Amino acid sequence: MTTAPGFVRACAVAELEDDTPRRVELDGTAIAVVRTAGEVFAINDVCSHANVSLSEGEVEDCQIECWLHGSSFDLRTGKPSGLPATRPVPVYPVKIIGDDVLVSVTQES
Repeated sequence: MTTAPGFVRACAVAELEDDTPRRVELDGTAIAVVRTAGEVFAINDVCSHANVSLSEGEVEDCQIECWLHGSSFDLRTGKPSGLPATRPVPVYPVKIIGDDVLVSVTQES
């Protein structure tokens, strides 16, 4: 398998269901991998407001919602769209090679 420098395999594209976050751990970092609107995104799995798993939340309109207090984060930028969260969540570059989803946890977007 050809890999991109700095990227590690997170999962297979076939393992992702549309609008259903999948939690993976890469190099000690918890990440939510999400396929939505025909794209695949990787966002840190920890809400910046309440320190809970974002992968347990719902995805809609390229946003992932924290299940505990309802803050939503843009999957492209990590920025919150409303209170109570005020700080963004890191997002990570994604590459698709064959059926593999590769994520770079060393390069935040």
